Amino acid sequence: MSSDSNNASEALTFSELGLSPKVLAAVSDAGYTEPTPIQAGAIPHALQGKDVLGIAQTGTGKTAAFVLPMISRLEKGRARARMPRTLIVEPTRELAAQVEENFVKYGKNHRLTVALLIGGVSFDEQERKLERGADVLIATPGRLLDHHERGKLLLTGVDILVIDEADRMLDMGFIPDIERICKLIPFTRQTLFFSATMPPEITKLTEQFLQAPVRVEVSRAASTGENVMQRLVKSGSKPWSKREALRNLLNAEEPELKNAIIFCNRKVEVSELFRSLVKYDFDAGALHGDMDQRSRMAMLSAFRDGKLKYLVASDVAARGLDIPDVSHVFNFDVPIHAEDYVHRIGRTARAGRSGKAFTITTKADGKHIDAIEKLIGKKIEWHDGDLSTLAAEEAEEAPRSGRGRSGRGAKKDDGGTRQRRGTRTGERNNTPDRQPAPDATPVEHNKPAASAHDRPSENTRSSGDRGKPRKEGARGRSREDDDFHAPLGFGEDMPDFMKTAVRA
Repeated sequence: MSSDSNNASEALTFSELGLSPKVLAAVSDAGYTEPTPIQAGAIPHALQGKDVLGIAQTGTGKTAAFVLPMISRLEKGRARARMPRTLIVEPTRELAAQVEENFVKYGKNHRLTVALLIGGVSFDEQERKLERGADVLIATPGRLLDHHERGKLLLTGVDILVIDEADRMLDMGFIPDIERICKLIPFTRQTLFFSATMPPEITKLTEQFLQAPVRVEVSRAASTGENVMQRLVKSGSKPWSKREALRNLLNAEEPELKNAIIFCNRKVEVSELFRSLVKYDFDAGALHGDMDQRSRMAMLSAFRDGKLKYLVASDVAARGLDIPDVSHVFNFDVPIHAEDYVHRIGRTARAGRSGKAFTITTKADGKHIDAIEKLIGKKIEWHDGDLSTLAAEEAEEAPRSGRGRSGRGAKKDDGGTRQRRGTRTGERNNTPDRQPAPDATPVEHNKPAASAHDRPSENTRSSGDRGKPRKEGARGRSREDDDFHAPLGFGEDMPDFMKTAVRA
């Protein structure tokens, strides 16, 4: 069964969807009169108890599409201890907390008890809420199963199951947990799936969770908002090149930039980029999965309230977070999964506003950009010329790299080498991004070949190779010194003991 809801919301109001008077009063108090397409398409079916598969781009009101009918249906009945009546599963703590806020806003005329089970919070407080009975249970999969295994939670009384951001829940390692949870819930439950993207292979997985679902698709799956100006920005492959490109963008967009979310692929990159921006006096904060829950919520609150201008984040902030007035999104890293691009840039241009999304791109990102453009069905324009304009820059770096590998330029006097390295360090930013140069094959010296017994052992040479150059490099040079290359092996400073013949 399917439902085309692109035009379903025309001339409709919330009062025509079948919601209860108390819910309509709360919606009116919140300032809403007309439903979004996904709300107009999903709410009537959800009120009838049907399974729903809702697909709509991010920022279109999917959360209210399941919260409003749930509140209406929960007006009858009451919760029992440790047996919640409804369950909403979210991929991240932030999304779970945001759904709880929606229940508080739209359920203010009801006496519903809401329990939030997420990591980073004490088990004891959560257990007390479960003991009192919960009409609505909002949880992340891990903490939910932890409470069940402790014997503090029974799911046999759940009538409505909601899996929000279904593609991420199913595609990013949550499949085993979701399958376990579904087996703990009665087969007769009502199940609602909501997501911005639903690839065909993921749709097949939903067949085991949904019974004759109504498919409500208000826009083409994986489409991006029409109000988002999307651009690709070329950059060299080095981390400091990308950071410089980002700083130039931030400065260029300053007149129109109110606030921005800057996305990185890994948590370590979030931390490094955050420190770099702060060093250059940008008003930035960081958000990633390793932060404790209190710090994460405090950071989000500061950004939402305008106390922070830039939020450097991992994809923990890409899914469904409701920060309505974000003017810019910057992808410091091109997302590996094309679907994540849709969610990231969906943080801007929400609720009819306009926004801009810039993606910093290197030559290594070509296949990921191709996948994104194939998914969204259109080409993304370049901001300042494509990657072909970087050819000259790459050509200039190659000779420098070759000179470093030859070993020339290393002084015999160790003190002179250190002095030269120290000069370079003073001339460049000392931001800890670059990894130490890899070990290389020892340099052969112009001397007669020695017998096998006269040559030092491989273990001896490897130990020297690994130790001496790295120890000096750590003391004397910046990791951003891109034209410095450590001498290979011992360079020209072969110790005398290495030249001594070894007796058999």
